[in-house]
Amino acid sequence: MKTIFEKIIDGEIPSTKVYEDDLCVAFRDVQPQAPTHILLVPRKAIPRIAEATDADQLLLGHLLLAVKKIASQENLSKGFRIVINNGSDGGETVPHLHIHILGNRPLSWPPG
Repeated sequence: MKTIFEKIIDGEIPSTKVYEDDLCVAFRDVQPQAPTHILLVPRKAIPRIAEATDADQLLLGHLLLAVKKIASQENLSKGFRIVINNGSDGGETVPHLHIHILGNRPLSWPPG
């Protein structure tokens, strides 16, 4: 069964895409926690970061460089936060690795 992110990647569920390449897709979160809240998901279905393998090393690095491109495109020059949730205690709600990109407001620490 496909996750909601796989359905978005496949175009079965509409989204507001802000970035896309051969390896990943980024779109605006429908329940934003900051003025800018974008989800970056790999096209490859990796359930969570704890299940990534050594074979995913290049993809994981690619995702971080995509964050840099998206942050520049979204004018997040004052700062931004990236978050990867892992498991239910970590706040994971969709079993498909994704990176939250949050910005355009001051973000406090510690979160949640």
